[in-house]
Amino acid sequence: MRTLATSLFVLTCFLISSDLHSQFINNNRFGRQRSAIPQTQTPPPEPEKLTAEQRVDQEMPKLIEVMDLDPFEQAIVRSVLVKSVQKRMELQILDLEQKKMMEEYGKIVKEQDEELKAGLPEEKFQIYMDMRENPSKTKRKQKKKKRQSKS
Repeated sequence: MRTLATSLFVLTCFLISSDLHSQFINNNRFGRQRSAIPQTQTPPPEPEKLTAEQRVDQEMPKLIEVMDLDPFEQAIVRSVLVKSVQKRMELQILDLEQKKMMEEYGKIVKEQDEELKAGLPEEKFQIYMDMRENPSKTKRKQKKKKRQSKS
């Protein structure tokens, strides 16, 4: 009988101590805090889509520096690029099949090149074409020209 009472007492103490221990850990400021509300994974916000003007405005400083454009030429280049970027964005919205999309992109690029050729001096248009075909090589040429002109 005595062993049964002792066993019951030990079991009761064990249950009470484990309950107190878990309450202390959960309520302790150093313990792990648990919220009653489940945490849901929120998807990262989608990046804001830039307008054609914003995209061109991001690229214009580089174009101005490399091509050494005056304000009139800057206006020509900006207007032509905004128009062509807008057309490309509209094509993406249409979601055409790939072959048709590539044909349309080709037409837009050809039209853009014709307008830039008509609005820019030949030398600056050629710099633009070189830059479009191989951007890293054009930067090296421009840096080399600047070094030579400083000497």
